[in-house]
Amino acid sequence: MDLAPARHPRPAPDRIVNGLSVDVEDWFQVGAFENTIARGYWDGCELRVERNVERVLALFDRAGVKATFFTLGWVAERVPHAIRAIADAGHEVASHGYDHQRVFTFSREEFAEDLKKSRAILEDTSGTKVTGYRAPSFSIDARNPWAHEELAAQGYIYSSSVAPIAHDHYGWCDAPRFAFRPVAGAAMIELPVTTAMLGKRRLAAGGGGFFRTLPYGFSRWAIAQVNRDDARPAVFYFHPWEVDPGQPRVADAPLRSRLRHYTNLTRMEAKLERLLRDFAWGRVDEVVQLESAREAA
Repeated sequence: MDLAPARHPRPAPDRIVNGLSVDVEDWFQVGAFENTIARGYWDGCELRVERNVERVLALFDRAGVKATFFTLGWVAERVPHAIRAIADAGHEVASHGYDHQRVFTFSREEFAEDLKKSRAILEDTSGTKVTGYRAPSFSIDARNPWAHEELAAQGYIYSSSVAPIAHDHYGWCDAPRFAFRPVAGAAMIELPVTTAMLGKRRLAAGGGGFFRTLPYGFSRWAIAQVNRDDARPAVFYFHPWEVDPGQPRVADAPLRSRLRHYTNLTRMEAKLERLLRDFAWGRVDEVVQLESAREAA
């Protein structure tokens, strides 16, 4: 198979380019519902991810930005045209694993197979080489250092799988806040999702539910702090279902999960448009190139 080379614009020299990413999964595949909607029922759920990806692509086109789409192999199998549209628009297609199973639930051998399976599907579907990975629910942490070793062994250039905070669903609070090399002797970069500092306290500020539920001013302050005070790029993410207020409601999910999932869906797209105007954005592999050069220096 002939894989197309990566395509992305050069960043403006006078602005820090932040990493813009989308975790491509459908509304029923999220961590909040993993104990409510079993994988065996997924094929019976309404697929809304393709139309939501189209909406995100239109948003990015209006803003003139490129991004990285960390995509489930399960999704790519079912909506291949959406994945090809992502690549054709000049965005990066990267791996989010096959079916959103958290990495710490795998053995190393199972994780290796999941990486190979999802990568093969994504490369075949997109026609581009997959060099980046994001663990479902940021599930690489102190429990599974072998995950980074396996990623490096399989030739991934980077991972963006660590949330360097304490959280009830995920987090590796002792991890570095910015790009680091997790495997001795390997060139692979880990690019954690963004945190800001309030005194000595780390605050999650990399997008997702935090961006959707908190006032916009918090995210603007946090990203500006990282760009200005740390002189580093932010790494931001969201999901296609977050711009879809018409999605089905899961009435039997726990109240806390429903509040996290459904709050401010109607406001999300407008907040994203504002964020894309206020800062410079690019593909995650573009940010990794710059951070890798920084690490080498």
